[in-house]
Amino acid sequence: MTSHDPASDRASADDPFDYACPTPERRPQDPIRQDLVVAHCRAWQRLARPGTWRSGRERVAIAAEARAAAYCGFCRRRREALSPYGSEGDHDQVSSEILSAVEIDTIHRLVTDASRLTRTWYRGLAAAGLPATHYVELLSVVVELLSIDGFHRAMGIGPEPLPEPLAGEPSRKRPAGTVEGRAWVPMLPSGKLSGEEADLWDGFTGNVIRAMSLVPDAVRGLKELSSAARPLSTRQASSETSNEWCELRMARGFPSTHP
Repeated sequence: MTSHDPASDRASADDPFDYACPTPERRPQDPIRQDLVVAHCRAWQRLARPGTWRSGRERVAIAAEARAAAYCGFCRRRREALSPYGSEGDHDQVSSEILSAVEIDTIHRLVTDASRLTRTWYRGLAAAGLPATHYVELLSVVVELLSIDGFHRAMGIGPEPLPEPLAGEPSRKRPAGTVEGRAWVPMLPSGKLSGEEADLWDGFTGNVIRAMSLVPDAVRGLKELSSAARPLSTRQASSETSNEWCELRMARGFPSTHP
């Protein structure tokens, strides 16, 4: 197993996403568009702040755990097994003092074996202490983290140090009018929205985006990050073109042939 200490990724960064920094391992060979720098910095600010259902400390811990999952020996063995639900073992984890066992396992599954998640597995999360609201916010943190880390790998630079969490309480505000639909999680209906959620989409939108709408700020953050990641000429295309979102379609329940 590759030796790696995810805790070292939590160094303090005086100038986050300084892609022009002089350190060779942190400097890309090609110039980075300023709008991408801004989007990444805003994502890090979101990560550190209290969210809708989670504190800043929990959100940063989810990101740290998502990075740790890539080096987890148990996840590697489970991914090689015929079924991901018959293996027993302990994760190589870094967040047990902050996150529950079910949260850690969920993060590891999302990162390492998302295509084999099932509706049955998802339905068991609430009974294990992870309700849909908290699951969707956890998922949004993982997706944003993987998106930015994947960008760094593509550019040949190391991961950005995780931010220090900010104090404060989650808003704990669930949007009204969510319905059960094609996704495993409740979501806002397609069509023009009103009120505080009016900015999420205008008219018809894809189910992949709708499946995050149980936590509206998750939709806003992912749309901003995805828009900056696409070339200017394609930004008017469907929001479902985000590779990171599509890779985790199964994590939101689209589609599933499993029981």
